[in-house]
Amino acid sequence: MFRSALPAALALLVYSHAAALSPDERVAAQRAAPPEANRPNPPGAPAREGTTPLAQLVSEALQNNPEIQAARKEREAAQQRIAPAGALDDPMLEAGVVNVPTNSFRFDREDMTMKMIGISQRFPYPGKRGLRQDVAARDAQSAGHGYQETMNRVARETRAAYFDLALVIESTRLVEKNKLILEQFLKIAETRYAVGQGNQADVLKAQTQLSRMVDELIKLARERPMIEAELNRALGRAPGAAAPLPETPQLQEVTLPLDELREKALRERPQLRALHSTIARAEKALELARKEYYPDFDVRFSYAQRDNMPDGAIRSDMVNLTVAINLPVWRATKIGPRVAEAQAMREQALNMYEAQRNELVMKLRQQVAAAEQNLRSARLYRGDILPQARLTVEAALAAYRVNRVDFLTLLDNQMTVFNYEIAYVTAVANYNKALAEIDLLTGKPANRVRGTQPRTEPTA
Repeated sequence: MFRSALPAALALLVYSHAAALSPDERVAAQRAAPPEANRPNPPGAPAREGTTPLAQLVSEALQNNPEIQAARKEREAAQQRIAPAGALDDPMLEAGVVNVPTNSFRFDREDMTMKMIGISQRFPYPGKRGLRQDVAARDAQSAGHGYQETMNRVARETRAAYFDLALVIESTRLVEKNKLILEQFLKIAETRYAVGQGNQADVLKAQTQLSRMVDELIKLARERPMIEAELNRALGRAPGAAAPLPETPQLQEVTLPLDELREKALRERPQLRALHSTIARAEKALELARKEYYPDFDVRFSYAQRDNMPDGAIRSDMVNLTVAINLPVWRATKIGPRVAEAQAMREQALNMYEAQRNELVMKLRQQVAAAEQNLRSARLYRGDILPQARLTVEAALAAYRVNRVDFLTLLDNQMTVFNYEIAYVTAVANYNKALAEIDLLTGKPANRVRGTQPRTEPTA
């Protein structure tokens, strides 16, 4: 009610003072009443044309963001390493001649002269192949969880930039609306001062506040390109691409039970699950390092062909089968340090998990507290503070018409309304950003963005 009544009340106030003016002054005073087309849209008005829903932008980011694509390829590469990790080494094929006499270089002179072909294969000690494959499988699991964490993080960054941009746009709209009202106040002050009913301090105060609004617009104009660039980066768009236009920030009230969120975060956060896989990988690597105390086996089979004797007597061919093992005797300088390294890596993974777990619980508590605080502030501004402040401006306008309050009181009341409107939209944006952070901390899938609901605007 107040938002639509204020311009009319200002116009009426200008006309009432213009009655005592000359014709030229009256024309100037009438111009203080803004035409209908130039009045700003109220906060509860329909959404701006050309806006893009948040869910659509999150889907675009998940499809086009290069960090996500890189993490996806890393996951695919890790999965391709599982099968080769458990595979046998390539067999070795050998061919040659054996025991050829140097005095004749003939194959029928000596009984042990042979043409030989053979094949050999190394077989790791039982259990080593399975452990190598397990290590690679844990690496692939960790990469998969890292891919999901990257998706969630990019979704969070998209949502945060979306709400930052929406806040800048909404703040710009509020500043422009307040600037228009202050311009009307300045016209009133100048009109009263011209006819001797006001003082110069009123004019100077109105000019000062009007300059402050211009300065706010300059700051917001400086912030907007930076936020748009951050949003385009998260979306994977080209640097010169046009940034999307977000919808007006909305207050989405959700229940945030801390204990349930903490349990969910510890259970489903991809970052912690990746560390779980890292711990399992380190345990398998430690077991594999201890397996190095046991030898591997080289199995070799060869077939040797012998020529007939010079008198035509037949020589039978020969076969050879040998098994060789390596001797792991360099334990102090080779195997022992590898076991110690695997133990240290396992302890590192455990400590990293504990550190990340503690940090996760801390951040979750902070974000839940921030969300609840911003929600309470937004409710208070919407339900109590803003309606009361707007009624105060209406009452000050009525009293100012009959000279019961001075101009500075009216101006201060209007600036108070402006500050409360900025505080309200800031609380709404910060609340939504806290929800985005909570979704990241609790491991909520990136493609399940919280829905939006129409905002209920306070009325006077």
